[in-house]
Amino acid sequence: MKTVAIDQQRIAWTHSRRAFLQQSTTGIGMLGLASLLAPTAFAGDQQHRVAGTLGQLHFAPKAKRIIYLFMSGAPSHLDLFDPKPKLIEMTGKDLPDSVRRGQRITTMTSGQKNLFCVGSPFKFRKHGHVGMDISELLPHLSTIVDECTFLRTLHTDPINHDPAVTFFATGNQQPGRPTMGAWLAYGLGGDNRDLPAFVVLTSGGGGQTLQTRYWGSGFLPAQFGGVQFRNAGDPVLFVSNPPGVSGQTRRQLLDATNSLNRLALDSLGDPAIAAQIENYELAFRMQTSVPELTDLSVESQETLDLYGATPGKPSFANNCLLARRLAERGVRFIQLCHRDWDHHGNLPKGLPVKCTETDRGAAALIVDLKRRGLLDETLVIWGGEFGRTSYSQGEIKPDSFGRDHHPRCYTVWMAGGGVKRGYIHGETDDFGYNIVRDPVHVHDLHATLLHLLGVDHKRLIYRHEGRDYRLTDVFGNVVEQLMA
Repeated sequence: MKTVAIDQQRIAWTHSRRAFLQQSTTGIGMLGLASLLAPTAFAGDQQHRVAGTLGQLHFAPKAKRIIYLFMSGAPSHLDLFDPKPKLIEMTGKDLPDSVRRGQRITTMTSGQKNLFCVGSPFKFRKHGHVGMDISELLPHLSTIVDECTFLRTLHTDPINHDPAVTFFATGNQQPGRPTMGAWLAYGLGGDNRDLPAFVVLTSGGGGQTLQTRYWGSGFLPAQFGGVQFRNAGDPVLFVSNPPGVSGQTRRQLLDATNSLNRLALDSLGDPAIAAQIENYELAFRMQTSVPELTDLSVESQETLDLYGATPGKPSFANNCLLARRLAERGVRFIQLCHRDWDHHGNLPKGLPVKCTETDRGAAALIVDLKRRGLLDETLVIWGGEFGRTSYSQGEIKPDSFGRDHHPRCYTVWMAGGGVKRGYIHGETDDFGYNIVRDPVHVHDLHATLLHLLGVDHKRLIYRHEGRDYRLTDVFGNVVEQLMA
């Protein structure tokens, strides 16, 4: 009897005036917000319409989607993109105090008696009309330099991996906020109702752990988070029906479940229930769309050779080819994560391995998108969470040394989707330690990426716990120089 009384009290509360106001404010607010963000959405103007909450873009987009190639662990810009002869000259000598300027360093090197400079052991050559310096470790990237923008002066706030990855993904060091892909899924939606708007693919082993919140929805409704495709078995867990369960039976079960969920939604107004209904429906549609999508055996041998992909054998190359197939099908944000770029030691041996695993597939993605007419509307980004230090972590040996974390400056490259072709942005000092020209903060990059997709970063907003939030928080400036 006591349990019944408690249940009756709970039901009475959910139907009270106070509960109604608490549960409806978000929905009412979102209706008002939608009318402010897209005032022409109700006027029959169909130009630049999108399926997400915005309804209509703020201005004409240069790109429709993003493919983000995330190199987890932070590749060394000094050994791949930003050669420094001064470091070779200074190898084994202390980093001058005038360069460090008392800036914070990690506890992994702060206890060292000396911070010895160390030059790159790898050879560089200039490539393309722009004369971009590319390491010998990236021979495939060197062939597509004239398609790319190289941003040499990106800088960030955190100095350790997890907060830095979180910061690049969400614009904040603390977990709990929506990731960039979730913001785009929320604001713009996808162009294919049978696939998620935000898909994640992972590869590589070792190194820093990939947290699922790196592609999470934060405080946005759950359906906007990234859907991870697996490398073995079903691409998505339980996408296949179990033995003895037909598609018709699954549909009947889903209809019955959703009927109960809608009753609960009408009664409680909990947005998590609405997200669950949407996720169930999407999962059912994916039972048909995903197996066809992930079957790489239908690709020509020439295409497989271009990427270095092998159907049925998980790899970064396979994921790059799958990213192109996702782009063709209208997925808004595609995130590829490749692990183990964290070279605190043994960099001369470890870095070539990572480059061999990723260079061919990344370059092939640009070539393949271009020949299929997709590159102009697809923005590809390659990079990690920060750079690496110009001084060595630990002892410098002829064939072994390491580099610590360095948030003050590092390099990412981009191609397609409205960025300049064959362009180098910014300059670092002779030690690759500080920026001397044209700095770009992560918030600025976020603002620019949204701008390329037709979104004003100051107007893609979600109200949470009484405050308006956005990807760029209260910061960010669009970097016009990066755009074609």
